[in-house]
Amino acid sequence: MKAVFSNYLENLAPGLKELIALLKKKYDYVSILATDSKGFAVKISQHAKNVSSKTMTTERGVVVRVHVNDHYSEYALNDFDQKTPEAAAEEIIAALEAQEAVLARTKSASYRTGLLADEPYTLFVEKETEQLPEETDMKALISLLSEISDEGMKAGKHMIECMATAQSTHICKMFLTSNRDLRQSYVYSEGTVICMASEQGRNEYGYEGVSGLCGPEIFVQLKDKVHKCADTAETLLQAERIVPGVYDIITSPEVTGLIAHEAFGHGVEMDQFVKNRALGKDYINKRVGSDLVTMHEGALCAQNVTTYAFDDEGVLAGDVTEIDHGILKTGICDALSALRLGTKPTGNGKRENFEHKVYTRMTNTIFDSGTDKVEDMIASVKYGYLLEGMESGMEDPKHWGIQCVIKMGREIKDGKLTGKVVAPVLMTGYVPDLLGNISMVSDDREVFGNGGCGKGHKEWVKVADGGPYLKTKGVLG
Repeated sequence: MKAVFSNYLENLAPGLKELIALLKKKYDYVSILATDSKGFAVKISQHAKNVSSKTMTTERGVVVRVHVNDHYSEYALNDFDQKTPEAAAEEIIAALEAQEAVLARTKSASYRTGLLADEPYTLFVEKETEQLPEETDMKALISLLSEISDEGMKAGKHMIECMATAQSTHICKMFLTSNRDLRQSYVYSEGTVICMASEQGRNEYGYEGVSGLCGPEIFVQLKDKVHKCADTAETLLQAERIVPGVYDIITSPEVTGLIAHEAFGHGVEMDQFVKNRALGKDYINKRVGSDLVTMHEGALCAQNVTTYAFDDEGVLAGDVTEIDHGILKTGICDALSALRLGTKPTGNGKRENFEHKVYTRMTNTIFDSGTDKVEDMIASVKYGYLLEGMESGMEDPKHWGIQCVIKMGREIKDGKLTGKVVAPVLMTGYVPDLLGNISMVSDDREVFGNGGCGKGHKEWVKVADGGPYLKTKGVLG
């Protein structure tokens, strides 16, 4: 079935087009992003049940962007349906003029930015889905998640809790200018199982997730994740501390995705190039990894939670080859940063919601597959670790340092897994060294879309990342 476009936005469109015409009398560029996204979030554990209509991306509102005095200003409102276009125009103009007065009074400088392109274009996309969040049988879903929670409690002898979560959001967005009318509707969903175990005062947990550009039908897949999740928690109860050092390592697809996100996610977001806050700016067309390293970024390079038809500035989604056989070719860019840098936007302009500004943000960030088999990769390691599961990560775009907190490492000795596990594992290093040492890449890959990403400590958006197994050298501690 189609993810049907919002009737609310359909009804708003004529008035918004009138508003654009009124504002164009004063401003030489006007665009409007209107959103109407609904969904649900359910959390079930042994001790609590929680159902909400809010997810990270549920919203309803309108944001207007205009070009004034060689820069751009914005104004957001969530009650346009209660105003006439004339009244809304008066409110917006008054607010923007007040902003300009503050800039003048404080002698604040802003980036001088030319006009955004506004070629005529029309797009209407309703992506396929089996189910819609707003039509989900919540009683049946709660029953499913409760069964999963109960199964997790039976899956290990040290279990103290098992939580199952499910979130699904129906995204509807409309981007309008004088010449453009872009509309899209799609559904993405994500679910998790978290099993917690305890023994002699030590607490550990396992985590497994599912995600996709699809409806709530995906949540049944969580039933297949419970026992692996519980096994992880039980295994971690016996994990030892790692001896710090430099090791041969093999990264699982989830850890590979974490490296992709931290190394060539924020580090090549080109709004940081404008401010000279990213070392990647100086490495375009230079080597940053071995010949085995190719990386893609874009809403079209994978089908997951961040796959859309156009971004929040009305730029069509893309598939960008950031690294081509070890050579950094380009970064990703929002529309305004592209103007300032003299390049083309890549479809990566994203807002946390209609009340927040646009930043260059990641969508799907993925290492390409290679030709090696995982068993051959393990067999090639004299002594090292297979790294599995991600906790968190940080990066320093200015100096290209990376820090990844990884769930556990499985010891490899003489080409075989010994059964010994170390946890947690902290991997640090200089990005070109980590990628430059990649010597084997598996012939498969996975993509993970659970969770979100902030710009610094705020501006949270959905992202997905992943790739194949990688063999490299890493500093572990």
